[in-house]
Amino acid sequence: MKRLLPFLLLLVLPALARAADFSGLSPPEGPLLVTEVVDGDTLRLEDGRQVRLVGLQAPKLPLGRSGFKEWPFAKESKQALEQLTLGKKVSLRYGGRQTDRYGRALAHLFLEDGSWVQGKMLRRGMARVYSFRDNRALVRDMQAIERDAREARRGMWALSYYAIKHHLEAGRFTDSFQIVEGVVRDVASVRGRVFINFGDDWRTDFTLVVEGKARRLFLDSDIKLSHLPGKKIHVRGWLKYYNGPMIQLTHPEQVQIVGSAPD
Repeated sequence: MKRLLPFLLLLVLPALARAADFSGLSPPEGPLLVTEVVDGDTLRLEDGRQVRLVGLQAPKLPLGRSGFKEWPFAKESKQALEQLTLGKKVSLRYGGRQTDRYGRALAHLFLEDGSWVQGKMLRRGMARVYSFRDNRALVRDMQAIERDAREARRGMWALSYYAIKHHLEAGRFTDSFQIVEGVVRDVASVRGRVFINFGDDWRTDFTLVVEGKARRLFLDSDIKLSHLPGKKIHVRGWLKYYNGPMIQLTHPEQVQIVGSAPD
């Protein structure tokens, strides 16, 4: 048995290391009954409030919006959240801003057995991580769960629609939320902005832009902008067009370093 202990520890310790730390969240509010599931990241409680599962973006349904095209896997995502929560009681915990502009609660949800709803949705590949500057709690934990689901091609990750896009093809996907992969070529500071470039021509190639307020968040994080050249990264956000395809960085959790440029 003693000989088995080191081997068993090797199996157990990685799982422990991946366990999310909820100590930074607010005390639980509830439990409250879930009476309706709107889509894969939004539900309604018995007190009439809508709750947006903070940190998640599920495939979108039209929900009455004229001309809106349903995203692939939207129905499956909604069904997964129904199966997890509908008719059950949940508790709400907050890690940042508590309501959005629509009055929805921005909360982490927990079932009565203590299980974390965001984690379950991500683990099944029913949503992806979608974070904001004013709601950053547990984002790195959620990204780790998302990565496991993506590598296993669970749920939405089996579809090319949600695949990580190479920076050279980013221009085909402007006006959409994407995860983009590339090796950083250089970083330049111009008039209070930081430009993170991926190609020879900053006027046409994929670029990340960091404004002044966001720069201060990066200074206090493990993502140092000046250290990014030569690093292979994943970056997530809304692709826009500004001298080529561009994502604006508002907080460090949008960036994950996944390797270095090949020799």
